[in-house]
Amino acid sequence: MKVRSAVLVESGRPFPYGESRPLEVRELTLGPPGEGELLVRIEAAGLCHSDLSVIDGSRPRPLPMALGHEAAGVVAASEAAGFAPGDHVVLTFVPACGACPACAAGRPALCGPGAEANRAGTLLGGGNRLGGVFHHLGVSAFSEYAVVSARSAVKIPPGLPWEVAALFGCAVLTGAGAALYAAEAGPRDSVAVFGLGGVGLSALLAARAAGVTTLIGVDVVAGKRDLALALGASDVVQGGDDAVERVRELTGGGAVKVVDTTGVAAVLAQAYAATAPGGVTVTVGLPSAHAGLTIPALSLVAEERTLRGSYLGSCVPRRDVPKFIGMYEAGLLPVDRLLSDRLRLDQVNEGFDRLRSGEAVRQVVILR
Repeated sequence: MKVRSAVLVESGRPFPYGESRPLEVRELTLGPPGEGELLVRIEAAGLCHSDLSVIDGSRPRPLPMALGHEAAGVVAASEAAGFAPGDHVVLTFVPACGACPACAAGRPALCGPGAEANRAGTLLGGGNRLGGVFHHLGVSAFSEYAVVSARSAVKIPPGLPWEVAALFGCAVLTGAGAALYAAEAGPRDSVAVFGLGGVGLSALLAARAAGVTTLIGVDVVAGKRDLALALGASDVVQGGDDAVERVRELTGGGAVKVVDTTGVAAVLAQAYAATAPGGVTVTVGLPSAHAGLTIPALSLVAEERTLRGSYLGSCVPRRDVPKFIGMYEAGLLPVDRLLSDRLRLDQVNEGFDRLRSGEAVRQVVILR
């Protein structure tokens, strides 16, 4: 079938992207789903820094590539058990095989075959269905239709607005999971979140839902700090050289749990420095592969510190997408308030300009 897709033709084109046009809307031939795969009519797809990192070249991927990995839609055809046409699904960016050691240990975000397929730009079962154009993270959601592994899909109840449902595929899983599973934030903790985009604000909302009352948001953009306050932060701090000292002042020596979502190594170092002795620093951002991090090695022992990474929010999507949707429906995770723009497919380049500049929180392409 013929589909319109936003295809990255060249990484590293100059900013602004509204002028250099790294993404081209092309008509592609989409092959049918194979065994264990679904044809999904994409309804909405979010713009994320994981897409941006491929556009700017900090995460090299094979090109040309149809981008987009955070999405929701309707199953149009199924070659997989447990799915039928008409099912509403959220798509996630790690197609967990279910059989490798990581999957067997209950850590699908670390699935080996899934990671290998994502790096190669293929689907989990191998190859692609886009006529020589590579898949992005097994999804390629900036498209009218997508063929995906059923391992990338989670069924959801009908009735959830599509632009909200899409957020559960990445921003909510990554941010809320980092706060609840990696940091294990709870009522007795003070929590600071560095970076208040869709992921960071999802972490903030989840920490608040967990009963955290000393909850600090850190960002360089005033509008994002204002939104964090409106969503329940107890304090906000302007990002920059003074951020560490301000967090320490507000928490009496450092936050017990700190989440960094920026993907900037220098900010991760600040997040670590703003963490209290005995505390936990969690990072979910994706820095350049060449970026290094220097921390006081002695502090890990003498202050019993923990520094850990979290991919996909350390979540199990088939468990946690329904869980977080339930929290949204109960009013505990009002992630609909993170939506800043609704775009057409041909506006994706301008959308990534807003994402890169920090102007937007979460933008969603509406495909219908």
